[in-house]
Amino acid sequence: MTKEFFLVISSLFEILENWWWVLLPFLLIRLFLYFWLWWKRTLFYKGTEQVLLEIKVPAEQVKTPQAMEQVLSGLHAIYGGPNTRETWIDGEINLWLSLEIVSIDGVPHFFIRSPKKYQNLVESSIYSQYPDAEIFEAEDYTKKVPQDIPNGDWDLWGRDMVLKKDDSYPIKTYKEFVPPREKEEKVVDPVANLLEGMGKLKKGEQMWIQFLIRPITADEIDLGEMGRKLVDKLVKRPEKPKLKPIVLEAGEILVKGPPKEVEEKRELIPPEMRLTPGEREIVEAIEKKISKSYFQTAIKVLYLGKGDAYFVPNASMPMGFFNSFLTLNLNRFKSIERTKTKVQVLKGPRVYARKRKIFWLYRLRLPPIFLPEAPVTSDYWNIKGGTSILNIEEMASLFHFPSRLVAPAPTMERIEAKKGEPPPELPIE
Repeated sequence: MTKEFFLVISSLFEILENWWWVLLPFLLIRLFLYFWLWWKRTLFYKGTEQVLLEIKVPAEQVKTPQAMEQVLSGLHAIYGGPNTRETWIDGEINLWLSLEIVSIDGVPHFFIRSPKKYQNLVESSIYSQYPDAEIFEAEDYTKKVPQDIPNGDWDLWGRDMVLKKDDSYPIKTYKEFVPPREKEEKVVDPVANLLEGMGKLKKGEQMWIQFLIRPITADEIDLGEMGRKLVDKLVKRPEKPKLKPIVLEAGEILVKGPPKEVEEKRELIPPEMRLTPGEREIVEAIEKKISKSYFQTAIKVLYLGKGDAYFVPNASMPMGFFNSFLTLNLNRFKSIERTKTKVQVLKGPRVYARKRKIFWLYRLRLPPIFLPEAPVTSDYWNIKGGTSILNIEEMASLFHFPSRLVAPAPTMERIEAKKGEPPPELPIE
């Protein structure tokens, strides 16, 4: 028996020695697909022409963030899921937009970076809600500072932000900053407060906030289904029994016999009626969030300073901005630990590497290219879970042009006069 066993083992090793190369493609196929998609998608992204648009609004504009919500609803139309050929041969991806709030030497600016082919859509969406706005192509502000920051003259602080809880939980939105039965002049606007602080930065200081957004649908990430499952769990609804294949069910009957009849328990009070007011508020908020279009979002925050102008406590300004959208029983933003420019061990080299990386990624506006549709799920910037899902109402709360009714920052560049039509009696040559 022992001799026969060793003969079998020896034969297996002989087969493996002669035919190992047949197994190699099966072992390396996932690694090959990963690098193939990475290469093709990188080529596609680099070949996409981009344009940076600066938006200026009139000093007297009184639009609420709801106008920006309509703008974002229009921008959601850029979604176009690539088919199999476009994905694997052309490396096509769903393109991202970058919404940016920037302060340079104490002057706040609003930018939108878009693929060139969507420029008309972006401009028409903004003009539809802000007809008096001015939009023009701007030079990339990230190229006006040294490209090797941090260096002997410049330093920076930065991090990425994500939602702390499940994406189905909403943050506080602009509609909740309007106290009931109060006058419009008393509306609180975190964006206006942020711009007020940005306007106080000195010469040599800059603050950059970037929202990379990509429209998604239920075909990729079904936030609605995720939210409904979460609601069912919170409400404590009984799970629906999973249907078994007929063959499997017939086999169980032959082996175990017919299933015993279970007496159905009927509760007089449905689960929804047993919720506390706080639990009911959470359920309603989740259902409200999943009812609107949504974006996959990546958030980056940078504070830069030159020489003595660099003052780290100013970095608390954007953190206070994001904390304004906190609701303890729902959701809030948190920093991604691996992106913080502050560490406890090997501080020198690790902090330097993180600062260079976050500056480089912000400047290039690199999106997380490898998304759930890829065979190997991984983020382009090696941060798994570095994105959140925000609906258009939440995004409009984070990025909009503040109204004069909420005391906007006086240093913000605005259009002082509205454009008018030429008088009808003007002679035309």
